[in-house]
Amino acid sequence: MTEIKRIGVLAHPSRPDTHPVARELAATLCQRGIDNWVQAVWDEDSVARDVACADVVMAIGGDGAMLRAARVCAEQEVPVLGVNMGWLGFLTEIEKPEDCAAGLDKLLAGDFWIEQRMMLQATVLEDKQRVIGSFRALNDVLVSGSVFGRMVQIAAYIDKHWATTYNADALILSTPTGSTAYALSTGGPILPPELRNILLTPMAPHLSMDRPIVLARGAVVDIEPTRENRHPVVLTVDGKVEAELEANQHICVTSADPVSRFIRLRERNYFYRSLLDRLEPRINRHGPRRMTFDK
Repeated sequence: MTEIKRIGVLAHPSRPDTHPVARELAATLCQRGIDNWVQAVWDEDSVARDVACADVVMAIGGDGAMLRAARVCAEQEVPVLGVNMGWLGFLTEIEKPEDCAAGLDKLLAGDFWIEQRMMLQATVLEDKQRVIGSFRALNDVLVSGSVFGRMVQIAAYIDKHWATTYNADALILSTPTGSTAYALSTGGPILPPELRNILLTPMAPHLSMDRPIVLARGAVVDIEPTRENRHPVVLTVDGKVEAELEANQHICVTSADPVSRFIRLRERNYFYRSLLDRLEPRINRHGPRRMTFDK
C-alpha cells in the first residue's frame, strides 16, 4: 500500500454517541498533519465520492458500522480500520476509542496488513432474466416470509440444478464473515474469513433438509419461492429488508467481484483467538499454560 495521505472518518449515522469520537479522531489526524474528512450522518450514496478520495477509512461503532463502511468502501478498493464502540466488535480492530492513538501510530508507520473478505451479490430477477434490483452483503442474505414466524417454502438451485426445497422460517446465505453472525445462532459452522464459499443454513426447518451446506467456491445459488406460500417472501441483506418478491421473481446469489478490505494491526492468525475470546468470555484468555511451538 502506498503512503497514507488522506483518511476518512465515518461515525455510525444512527448512533449519536459515535459522532464526538469521530470529530475528536479527525482533530487528532489534523494534529499529525494527515488530511482527513468526517461524515457523521451519511448513507452509502452520499459518501461514495469522499470515500473515493481516501487512502483509508476509519469506521467508528460496532459491527453495524463496519458493515455499512465495508459496502461503500469495497467498490473503491479502500481499506477500513474499525474502532469498536459496540458490543462484540468481531470486525473492528481497535478495541476502544482510547486506543486510537496507538492504532494510528502503527497505521502511519506501515505496521499493518490488509485482510480481504468475500462479499455476496444478491440479484432479484423477474421472468428468469430481467434484473429488478441488485444488492451486496458482507454478512448474509436472508430469504424469509414477510410475517415473522410463518414458514416459507423455497426451492434452492445450485449451479442451475435443483438441490432441495426448504420448508423453514428462513434460509440464510452467508459469507465466511457472516458465518459468525446470524448463521452461527442457528447452528451453522464457523468458516475462517479467508475462504470464498457460500454457506446455506435453514432456520427452523420442518420435514426438509436441516443441515447447513458449505458450497464450492464460485457456486451460484438461485432461490425461488414456490406457489405454496400464503404470505409474501422478502429479501433481507445485512439486516435490511430490500425487496418483497412478486410472482415470477427469484433471487440469484453469487460471490461479488469487489471484496471488503480491512486493516489489521494484529498478527495474521488473530481470528481464532479473537473469536473464542468473544464466544467464551469466562475462560481465561491466556489458557491453562503458555505453550511454545517449534518454528
